[in-house]
Amino acid sequence: MKHLIVGATGNIGSRVTRRLVESGARPSVFVRSANKARALFGDHVDIHAGDFDKPGSSLTATLAGVDSIFLLTDGPDLEQRDRAVSFAARHAGVRHVVKLSTLDVRNGIGTGPWHARGEDAIRGSGMAFTFIQAAGFMSNALGWSQSIRHAGLLRSSTGSGKIAFIHPDDIAAVAVTALTSRDHDGQALVITGPEALSYGEMAATIGRAIGKPVGFEQISDRQAYTDTIEWAGEGPYVDALVGIWRAVREGRLDTVTDGVQRVTGREPIPFAQWAAENAASFQ
Repeated sequence: MKHLIVGATGNIGSRVTRRLVESGARPSVFVRSANKARALFGDHVDIHAGDFDKPGSSLTATLAGVDSIFLLTDGPDLEQRDRAVSFAARHAGVRHVVKLSTLDVRNGIGTGPWHARGEDAIRGSGMAFTFIQAAGFMSNALGWSQSIRHAGLLRSSTGSGKIAFIHPDDIAAVAVTALTSRDHDGQALVITGPEALSYGEMAATIGRAIGKPVGFEQISDRQAYTDTIEWAGEGPYVDALVGIWRAVREGRLDTVTDGVQRVTGREPIPFAQWAAENAASFQ
């Protein structure tokens, strides 16, 4: 089977691509930068460069001979890209699309509405699909690195609320299984880490990984918003993040599922392992 990875140079897409290459496959990748893809994957993939956000981007050549697609899009207008890819894929004879979504489609929190519209667009195309509705990524915690390095402190508006962050490798493993087995067509796979933890508990876990204490400080939603626009700028993404943190604080995002185990046959990776793997980022 021929697989196409849309978003192959990012955190999750690159892991999906590497897993496919390691399995002996030669996937195609649709990327903005051919040079970046070549640096990541060498000559083990077929590279197609383009940009959905620029007029004239064509998927026709990219989709030729493709059996399945891993689709990773973001932003409040992601439904437009999901629709464009899925309808073009159906026209090209692609049989299956696997979309990385979010479990927040189930509660309308944060980026959930964006992905819900994207899921609806794919359903509307008539394509066979699998939606991976993932919890927040453990790698999101890398955004805490500067504060932890310089102040030994994580500041967040999440209070004592908990969330079951998931390791990016677990997301990639589920995605590759869905792409290659076709056992999950028509399903929405809800996947999380093994345990819901508070941000304070995760800060302490990072502290143990780096061998020095890391504290936690509660801040207000207003302060979280102000801090976030300093690096993300104003706009819907900041609003989505603050909404997610509020939902964590209110106990609305502490879902834990056995989705990773059911799909891959093994337990999901704990946050402590991720912290150990990434300790250098916090030292």
